[in-house]
Amino acid sequence: MDSLSSMEPVYSLLIWIFRAFAGFGGHKVTRVGSHHLPKSGGGVLAINHTGYLDFTYASQEVWRTDKRRIRFMAKAELQNYALIKFLMRRCRVIPVDRHAGRESYVEAIKELHAGELVGVYPESTIGRSFELKSFKTGAARMALEADMSIYPLIVWGAQRIVTKGYRNLGRTKTPVAIAVGEPIAAAGTKEELTAALRVAMEKLLHEVQDAYGAHPAGEFWVPKRLGGGAISLEEAEEIDRQVAAERAAQRKAS
Repeated sequence: MDSLSSMEPVYSLLIWIFRAFAGFGGHKVTRVGSHHLPKSGGGVLAINHTGYLDFTYASQEVWRTDKRRIRFMAKAELQNYALIKFLMRRCRVIPVDRHAGRESYVEAIKELHAGELVGVYPESTIGRSFELKSFKTGAARMALEADMSIYPLIVWGAQRIVTKGYRNLGRTKTPVAIAVGEPIAAAGTKEELTAALRVAMEKLLHEVQDAYGAHPAGEFWVPKRLGGGAISLEEAEEIDRQVAAERAAQRKAS
């Protein structure tokens, strides 16, 4: 670990807070495939996105590997909040302007070449169906340009604690599963690599769900495919299209 990485007290403090929160909540964390994470060198970490705590569990998992950090890519709008802006800067989060992302892409490539793990959500936003949405090609493009592998990481169960339209921050004793898949080599076109990544992550997600335990019928956090109360992937993506269109209209009008 380089000297710059070792001098990040804010990141270390946040890891402690994440662990304390999980301990307070009695969250029962299970881990599979941690050995796939590299102990050194750069790589793209592709994470599924079901709620607002995914990044905390991904961070803790990677930290367990020689206290490695994730350089997350996150939407630039989060910097509108002073505290979050401070934390993002101190943790070397890469802010992404979704409408002019070249600068953040270049910064991510620099971090990869510096031997860092760059955290990416290929789905871009939280999936309302709790299934994997369509993937953006950013993770594949970075891996190909930097000639580095992609490491799939699945977090399952955290959507039961905090997600869109729901939160339960008490002592829930919620099971949370974390799984890291085999690294995917940077090869082919960005479209081919993106497709391979999605197949690998979907397979890993289904394996995690099969091992997770009960998925009660009708529960909001359970995918429709498993008999749950979540909306279907098609319905979720239609809502996302409508939201995107509304935001585009608002930007045009402003």
